[in-house]
Amino acid sequence: MVLGAGAAGLAVAARLKTHGVHSVVLERGPGVATSWRGRYDRLRLHTIRQLSGLPGFPIPRQYGRWVRRDDLVRYLESYAERFALDVRTGTTVERVKPGADGWSLQLGDGSEESARTLIVATGYLHTPVVPPWPGKESWTGALTHSASYRNAEPFRGQNVLVVGVGNSGAEIATDLAEGGAASVSLAIRTPPHIVRRETAGWPAQMNGLLLGGLPEKAFNTMAATMARLEVPDLRPYGIARPAEGLKTRLRTQRYVPLQDVGIVRDVLAGRVRPVAAVESFTATSVQLADGTTLQPDAIVAATGYGTGLRDLFDDPALFDETGVPLIHGGPPARPGLHFMGYDVTLGGMLRQAAIEARRVAKAVGTTR
Repeated sequence: MVLGAGAAGLAVAARLKTHGVHSVVLERGPGVATSWRGRYDRLRLHTIRQLSGLPGFPIPRQYGRWVRRDDLVRYLESYAERFALDVRTGTTVERVKPGADGWSLQLGDGSEESARTLIVATGYLHTPVVPPWPGKESWTGALTHSASYRNAEPFRGQNVLVVGVGNSGAEIATDLAEGGAASVSLAIRTPPHIVRRETAGWPAQMNGLLLGGLPEKAFNTMAATMARLEVPDLRPYGIARPAEGLKTRLRTQRYVPLQDVGIVRDVLAGRVRPVAAVESFTATSVQLADGTTLQPDAIVAATGYGTGLRDLFDDPALFDETGVPLIHGGPPARPGLHFMGYDVTLGGMLRQAAIEARRVAKAVGTTR
């Protein structure tokens, strides 16, 4: 049994078929690719089409180099149909426990399912997280997580504060600036590593793949040098250069760089104003780390996600302090229990899902 009908879950179900193993894919949403359907309208893959396809079926050429959100959803729907995967939507799993013959799943409708082998592929972008800022409950303005943001139209004419300078936060800030917000501020706690999505047709993803094997110190030095050559100095505009190396941050914080799809242009033009990190709230204002205060009409919290796995399993020893499985991407974490889709690499999420699908399916197939 597979939990999650996103890219990772579909890929491993398809690969299991090649090993003669039938699987049932349980999905809480109304269709495959639920998490992708819910992302903001302008989203495109930050990895190229040729390196983002799942095993056995590449992404169609007509979707272009940088695949749009809706086209990716169509691709994943076609993928499930092509391999005749048994996907059961609208099925929420509330608890997972060891069973008499494998694993027992308690479903949201009160029923139970059992599985000899369970593959959890619900992903690390599962549960939206908003920090417990002091005074947040007293805030009377609008506050939404980036998971619920679709486009700029509801924010037209408003002063908006976007919190978080990851890829979602930066792209949402650009979307708001282009979409008619009166002003856009971008709260930054830790300076981002900014890379161009492509340079002279060469995608940033390829740099990650080709250089990712370098020793950490050498990679950090090379990444910093490339950033200084490719990205304007944004310190006069409020974005400092990162103090910690990119590969170090990837290893210690599961961090991927910010791909520039407009944010540098908008910061230089003054359409997006970087500000200090959010510290606390009052009913009508936001206190920042540098002591300044903002009074936005609305806040979009691009503050990340949790895995939600601690709420699913009784065994805390399966996970690290952030809720990521300690063992994932191939070997079983417990007999008959695999986790996949929780690794963060510079080579791209979908490419990594394809790699892990092959590993996990092989591991499961050899135990049958």
